[in-house]
Amino acid sequence: MTTRIRKVAVLGAGVMGSGIAAHLANSGVRALLLDIVPPKANPGEDTSSKAFRNKFAAGALANMRKQKPSPIVSEQVFSNIEVGNFDDDLARIAECDWVVEVVKEDLAVKQSLFERVEKHARKGTIISSNTSGMSIVGMTEGRGADFKKNFLVTHFFNPVRYMKLLELVAGKDTDPEVLKTLHRFGEEVLGKGIVYGKDTTNFIANRIGTYGMMKTIAGMGPAEMTIEEVDKLFGPPMGRPKSAVFRTTDIVGLDTFVHVAKNCYDTLTQDEEREAFRMPDFILDMVKKGILGDKSGGGFYKKQGKDIQVLDLKTMEYRAQNKVRFESLGAAKDVEDVRERVAVVLNGQDKAAKFAERITLDVMAYTSRRIPEIADDVVNVDRAMRWGYAWDLGPFESWDAYGVKKGVERMKELGLKPAKWVEDMLAAGRTSFYGVEGGKDTYWDIPTKSVKVVPENARTQRVEYLKRGNKKVAGNDSATLWDMGDGATLLEFHSKMNSIDDQIIEMMNTALDETEKNFKGLVIGNDGANFSAGANIVALLWAAKSGEFDSIKKMVKDFQSANQRMRYSPVPVVTAPFNLTLGGGSEVTMGGNAIQASAELYMGLVEVGVGLIPGGGGNMQLLRNVFGPYAAEKDFDALPFLKKVFLAIGMAKVATSAEEAREIGFLSPQDGITSNRDFLLSDAKARVLGMANAGFKAPRPTRFRLPGASGAATIDMMLYDMELNGQVSAHDRKIAQKLARVLTGGDTSPSVLVTEERLLELEAEAFLSLCGEEKTQDRLQHMIEKGKPLRN
Repeated sequence: MTTRIRKVAVLGAGVMGSGIAAHLANSGVRALLLDIVPPKANPGEDTSSKAFRNKFAAGALANMRKQKPSPIVSEQVFSNIEVGNFDDDLARIAECDWVVEVVKEDLAVKQSLFERVEKHARKGTIISSNTSGMSIVGMTEGRGADFKKNFLVTHFFNPVRYMKLLELVAGKDTDPEVLKTLHRFGEEVLGKGIVYGKDTTNFIANRIGTYGMMKTIAGMGPAEMTIEEVDKLFGPPMGRPKSAVFRTTDIVGLDTFVHVAKNCYDTLTQDEEREAFRMPDFILDMVKKGILGDKSGGGFYKKQGKDIQVLDLKTMEYRAQNKVRFESLGAAKDVEDVRERVAVVLNGQDKAAKFAERITLDVMAYTSRRIPEIADDVVNVDRAMRWGYAWDLGPFESWDAYGVKKGVERMKELGLKPAKWVEDMLAAGRTSFYGVEGGKDTYWDIPTKSVKVVPENARTQRVEYLKRGNKKVAGNDSATLWDMGDGATLLEFHSKMNSIDDQIIEMMNTALDETEKNFKGLVIGNDGANFSAGANIVALLWAAKSGEFDSIKKMVKDFQSANQRMRYSPVPVVTAPFNLTLGGGSEVTMGGNAIQASAELYMGLVEVGVGLIPGGGGNMQLLRNVFGPYAAEKDFDALPFLKKVFLAIGMAKVATSAEEAREIGFLSPQDGITSNRDFLLSDAKARVLGMANAGFKAPRPTRFRLPGASGAATIDMMLYDMELNGQVSAHDRKIAQKLARVLTGGDTSPSVLVTEERLLELEAEAFLSLCGEEKTQDRLQHMIEKGKPLRN
């Protein structure tokens, strides 16, 4: 079913349209991106040329190359996008399996375009609108039965590549099979989280999100809260993104925010809270003056020199931000579990906590009253807010954290009204919206007044499920080995930031002992926020300052040995990296026999940032990957490839996607990429079992033909020029010289083949010598204290 959609027409090349086309291309799907012919020409432009007529769509591609964060995973994906215009190329939608409209939010414009689409689309082609709130009935007025049967809303969130949510909204005539096809395609090919909404204004996420933001703004004055206080409160302490409320509005654009809220106010005439959507005059005035947020150079926040100033709502002037200190936020600061952290804030006694409690309970009560108007159940609502607004907990999950019964009682004290079904649920003896029964996640189903299993794709795999099934094989404070079933094991890291320490190295060996004895293959992965942020540099700095160089040497050797042991074990090892995979995390990743990576992978050997070079085998691993089968070739010119490896490590390059990681050399052409992070562990398990069942044999160690001292000297000539021109410091050059010595094979010559063991010895020697350098210790200290590199 998922292969049915091979080519997609995207009609409209604005921010959302180009973002959708880019993400289709990211996912290996061909896209035809069309827009209008420009209404006016600049002097000298040939209005009959393709360059002019396709100017808007082609311009969107040019903008993609400049956008930060990038909407594309690699420059190579542009080969999947063709551009055109509505006048010349609309007939080409007959080549497409899905047509998605992304033009301006104007009903007449959409109706006119759909009339033209109907003439050219093949029978059975899926047609959708990316509208953020227009009615399906209105958009399909005058269209035929086949058009309506294949029509629905597919509401992506911006930026399309990074926001997981895809809201699907069916019309009364939409064929259920069309919905199923797009659900599977969106989830499995595009990597989206699918939520089912109703044909109501702004659907689920924008309806609840806008309500929450409007109530927050309205409640600030009475609560005597400032903009920076609100954003500190409704950021990570409440399980929300750092951008919280006002910074998010600046990113989205105040004009967009006003449009979404106005749409609610104009159309939700029966909503008991309609007045909550009336935009305050001060924001309307800001929009009139062109104060729109990031797109206009300032909004609620504005950069003044090096400082970010904030708008004072009393004076409507920018001022320096004040330090935000509240007891409730201090108490929540070190609470890692998000449910506990939210409960700590909501149960606080200061004005920030009371404000958070009032707004949060208000949003919870309002959301409960919107079922079944905007969605049929709590699951779709919570997923919409998590995936569309990047909340860690949806409204009902937050309510569970606070206590459902307590929430209802407190709402009544505050004059808020929860939906009757919530009280009915409590009366039936169910005390939470979610639970676990028989190892499965369950939720309270409102229509049937019973408990149901939360729906999930069969490919979804989480460590939590293994915990519930008592599948633990072995473990310590930093890592655990789990039995995944079917002969596969999973090594999970769970140290702080999943940083590599002695206990993780110990468990890497234990995992191999157990897997080699009783299982078919080993997966290394976890459910954390990041795969691994690298080595534990706090412990490393302490050992270096204490002169404990024997213990550093042992740790380096042990980590190298564990990574080598994974590579040459008689059972296959598949690593499953995602998000931050830095330093030692990259070395573990490359240490396996195959990689199954998340599409969103930020991977790099970044040790030079703290005055070191990779110490767990990373130099040799990247050489092995980049040189490939030609490592020992006599007629192979190693220098261009050495330069590629040297620059990747020496400049601490971090890939911004799995595809880019492949281009740098961290992944091989054979390694797999999973679009949907929820499926990563399942896909890694399938890969390791496939390797085992296909008769896996460990690879032969690589031998390298390297240039030795002459190659290192060539690299140092470049470094000398850079130091002379002030591009690098003397210490930068020293680090780079040591890196060059390792990569060129030390005291060797092209007539001698260098073994992996020899490269690891050179690496350990360089790593240890740099640990003893005062300037490296200063860099380590600075990174620990400031979280950013020191250039000394």
